[in-house]
Amino acid sequence: MDLLQIDTVTNQASTFAVKAKEMAMEYAPKLLGAILVYLIGSWVIKKITQLLNKMFIKKNYEPSLRTFLSSLVSIALNILLLLSVFEMIGVKITAFAALLAGAGLAIGAALNGSLGNFAGGVMMLVFKPFKVGDMIEAQGQIGIVTEQGIFNTMILTADNKTVILPNGPLSTGTIVNYTTHGNLRVDLTMAIAPNMEIEKARQVAIVAMAHHPKVLNSPAPEVSVLKVGDGMVTLAVRPYTKQPDYWDVYFGVQELVKNAWDVNGVEGPTPHRVIIQK
Repeated sequence: MDLLQIDTVTNQASTFAVKAKEMAMEYAPKLLGAILVYLIGSWVIKKITQLLNKMFIKKNYEPSLRTFLSSLVSIALNILLLLSVFEMIGVKITAFAALLAGAGLAIGAALNGSLGNFAGGVMMLVFKPFKVGDMIEAQGQIGIVTEQGIFNTMILTADNKTVILPNGPLSTGTIVNYTTHGNLRVDLTMAIAPNMEIEKARQVAIVAMAHHPKVLNSPAPEVSVLKVGDGMVTLAVRPYTKQPDYWDVYFGVQELVKNAWDVNGVEGPTPHRVIIQK
């Protein structure tokens, strides 16, 4: 290597060293500031998340909802923090933000139904129209709530079937909660012959219901005339019970009342057919 080449290499090295020094002088404070902002921001986000968790616990939010909301707030704040840090060190985030927004729109369109279920799940976990263990009627189904998630709610029907209800339609439809007030009225209809004494049938039915171990004394069982016609008198037989005993009372009372009517001479309606001769 001759002297000219050595001078060229030396000059290039010197120029590189000068530029490196200038860049260090320019970006070092920004980098240190960005690191400091990130550390302080992370600490603040952690404290905010802890405060939110305490607030959610105080307001008795469901565990799954507490976890989800805390995670959502933490992720959103961390994204904003990272964007701020990138901006501090000179990284242009405009294109990145546009790309993120476009991806969000695409994902939202693809998951339209799931997002509706998700929104419905959040609303129900916040407003609590029912809880796990309640008996509800919704979307044409009746059963005990066994699991309440963000996207779906599971109920167990009387015939031991698990029904999965999407939270979107569930949150916008009618929900009947049979457990809210503790006691349930079991609505039954039973018929007697039109020539039978209604008061006698009523008293026999009330006494029969009192013999069922799961029928409550207060409120007292009721028997009322529901309809007269079609060759029968239809009675509304209404005992009260606790929610877990609903189906035992539903089936057991009908058998008790029918047997009591047979013993006391209260006859049921006789099927008849009208034949029209031409």
